[in-house]
Amino acid sequence: MFKVYRKELMWGGRKLVLETGRIARQADGAVLATYGDTMVLCTAVGAKAPKPGVDFFPLTVNYQEKSFAAGKIPGGFFKREGRPSEKEVLTSRLIDRPIRPLFHPAYRNETQVICTVLSHDLENDPDIVAMVGASAALTISGIPFMGPVAAARVAYIDGQYVLNPKSDQLSQSQLDLVVAGTAEGVLMVESEAKELSEEIMLGAVNFGAVEYQHAINAIIDLAEQCAKEPWPLAEESPEKKAVWAALQSQFSGELTTAYAEQSKQARTEKIDTVKTKAKEQIGGDDPVKTELVGKLFKDLERDIVRGAILNTGQRIDGRDTKTVRPITAEVGILPRAHGSSLFTRGETQGLVVATLGTGQDEQIIDALEGEYREAFMLHYNFPPYSTGEAGRMGSPGRREIGHGKLAWRAIHPLLPDKEAFPYTIRVVSEITESNGSSSMATVCGTSLSLMDAGVPLARPVAGIAMGLIKEQSGFAVLSDILGDEDHLGDMDFKVAGTEMGITALQMDIKITSITAEIMKIALNQAKDGRMHILGEMAKALTGAREAVSQNAPRITVINIPKDKIREVIGSGGKVIREICEVTGAKIDIEDDGTIKVAAVDASAAKAAIDWIRGIVAEPEVGVVYDGKVVKIMDFGAFVNFLGSRDGLVHISELAPQRVKTVGDVVKVGDLVKVKVIGMDDRGKVKLSMKAVDQQTGEDISQKPQQVAHDVGEQPAM
Repeated sequence: MFKVYRKELMWGGRKLVLETGRIARQADGAVLATYGDTMVLCTAVGAKAPKPGVDFFPLTVNYQEKSFAAGKIPGGFFKREGRPSEKEVLTSRLIDRPIRPLFHPAYRNETQVICTVLSHDLENDPDIVAMVGASAALTISGIPFMGPVAAARVAYIDGQYVLNPKSDQLSQSQLDLVVAGTAEGVLMVESEAKELSEEIMLGAVNFGAVEYQHAINAIIDLAEQCAKEPWPLAEESPEKKAVWAALQSQFSGELTTAYAEQSKQARTEKIDTVKTKAKEQIGGDDPVKTELVGKLFKDLERDIVRGAILNTGQRIDGRDTKTVRPITAEVGILPRAHGSSLFTRGETQGLVVATLGTGQDEQIIDALEGEYREAFMLHYNFPPYSTGEAGRMGSPGRREIGHGKLAWRAIHPLLPDKEAFPYTIRVVSEITESNGSSSMATVCGTSLSLMDAGVPLARPVAGIAMGLIKEQSGFAVLSDILGDEDHLGDMDFKVAGTEMGITALQMDIKITSITAEIMKIALNQAKDGRMHILGEMAKALTGAREAVSQNAPRITVINIPKDKIREVIGSGGKVIREICEVTGAKIDIEDDGTIKVAAVDASAAKAAIDWIRGIVAEPEVGVVYDGKVVKIMDFGAFVNFLGSRDGLVHISELAPQRVKTVGDVVKVGDLVKVKVIGMDDRGKVKLSMKAVDQQTGEDISQKPQQVAHDVGEQPAM
């Protein structure tokens, strides 16, 4: 028999249960986390020895959603789960970011965390459950993890913070914020907000940090019952100390000089030269020692860059801590695109393109919560040439998906309602240069490209990346960080928003935690930087263009009675297909009778609209319509008008004079003008051609009959 350990607590109005010992017992750590009826199995496994030659921590986090968790069968031909969805990728990143800094620096063993959603109650998002469960699995595993860590979701509804809101509550919220950290402080923040102030955002982070302490205490209680013995770590070798001392004494000066170079490419070349020289002089012919020099060289870079900032306040490129690099914003640079921009900030540049489509272009997403459509897509690409490198090209990785989603969150709250702007929007950000935050360049470029396309954003949006250097002697918050400042610093803090407030906030901490004081300083400094960037963007475009691009489809919205939808669609879609093929327009029909007609050519849209209106219109007695002769009988001709509606022109109504044979006046296919003169006993429409001037379409039935001679002319004798 096996022993099961459980810890339960009430958290945010629902019971959180952490259980271990029943499932996945061969994993180093396995916890079944349950919140409401949402259940996630979280496992952690570490290799027993590090891989030779690995100078980084090989951690992999996989969050996966099983369709059976929501009582569904996967779609597609194979009927099984396939490649990770965007939600799975983003949640994997969400779990990875707060736990990665908490592994012991000497630990280099390959480690894998897998979180599998087993049950989803469609009320409690599994991501928070997975984050808590993953932390618990690591804490009890014996792997050198300096946790535990926990997370909470915070909403802001009617001026109040709400812990772990259910899905229906979240739809009413002005904020969707996830915060994670340890008992000492916050490690990670991810959020989307509706232009909230810095004070409200900071309050939400602090609220979540207080509330997730309950989950941390529960993990500690569970670990006290069943945690495995901590794994031993290799002690630091004397050779490592000797190499470090040699690096400091022999190459600190040269490396400091290299970092004084303000151009990224020139700086990189000089740093590589110093590194190669250090390997040759200290490592010599010893490959192990040479490898050790390479590993410790990054630590020397870190000390030099951080020390210079803290001691002098001057950064790698000569800026102070608050100055934003020079900005150039251009719009309308691609002649055939619906909207385009080129946003350049220092050595970071994004070419951002907006494309407008119809409802047929919406993305259909099959999620555990159910299928839904997404009308706004933002795709971020980071080609190798953007950093002056050659590399593999392939499908977007986790970083690309994460950066794209961050920019999506920043822009999404400012988009117009679908009723006011019935377009599907796709934005593509191609990062053409990178040295600093390309995701924030994407936010700025997206805002400009959408306004260039004529999308009526409520206000322009800008973003800025902040950094942190923190030592015992003090700290420095950096605005608009460079790539090296990101790699060698302690924080990546990205803030996007408008002049009115914050729309997206993302923070990752590489140290054990930061204080509320540092966060407050960073938020206020980011606000100043954001206002400056918005001012630079305004030099290119201050708001949306008055109309959508001439290359974009014009969408006209009309409404028809619900009972007429079937007639517009036709049997098997025959009628609507014919309208689209003949006119060239795209047509979307919704269940409530709303019809959206899209076409680049205005005449095509008008033709489609007239056709639809003709189908749904009821014939009115006394009104003249255009028609087409579809059938000839001895007693008259059947004419198609008002779309698919037919009426009879009796032989006596074909012409003013007496008609002997119907074929003498019309033939099948003739385009004619007819007047509705009534309905017969069976509700069939009766039409007249003789009552209409076939050239002008004028109703002549009320005019006096033409006499045989002109007025004043004497009759022949």
